Amino acid sequence: MKVDMAMMDAVAAWHMAGDSILIEQMPIFGGYVGTVEEAAICDVATTIASFALFNADVHLGGPIHVRWGTTTNRESLQIAAHTARALDTNTDLLLGNQYYVMSGPCTQMNLLETAAQAIVDTASGRELLSGVASAKGVQKDKVTAMESRMMGEASMAACGMDISDANEIVNNILKRYEPLYSNPPAGKTFQQCYDIENIAPTQEYLRIYDRALNTLSNCGIDF
Repeated sequence: MKVDMAMMDAVAAWHMAGDSILIEQMPIFGGYVGTVEEAAICDVATTIASFALFNADVHLGGPIHVRWGTTTNRESLQIAAHTARALDTNTDLLLGNQYYVMSGPCTQMNLLETAAQAIVDTASGRELLSGVASAKGVQKDKVTAMESRMMGEASMAACGMDISDANEIVNNILKRYEPLYSNPPAGKTFQQCYDIENIAPTQEYLRIYDRALNTLSNCGIDF
């Protein structure tokens, strides 16, 4: 909840320039804010601060797990869902969320992680989905458009979904990738799973994507 004067000066300058301002913060579950409940309270407070103190146009959240470094784990999804639901129910603020998935591109785990968070964000009322940072967003060339495609397709499939139905589906998806946390698939680089000349996914990645869609359909999503 602290910000330095340099940031205050920057925000003032952006306002004077007529910029649209998106403010990001990512509360760390298991860090200073501790529990799921404490992290959700912190997330709500910092979201409100973005608009009340800095006159932001959009707030971009992204609860992160202190051990796993992802937004797609069960606890981070809980925090994101409760935060967005509370704010969407009581305000007209524009809310976004970051996507940091554990596994690399061209793996089914990556696509399942992405879909789980997209369902959570959509069902709980977020307007902006920002992703996907695969392999925790820390490995070179480990991001492709296929992950973002899954984020979009899962979000559209979740539009209008009842909260209890979304919760059941996400639980079904989590059961499929949580056991892989200790040894997540590394996946492939952009150059390995895309045709570089045509900027198109390889047939291998398309097959993996189709398998992920079938798995998600078995979890209850109607694509």
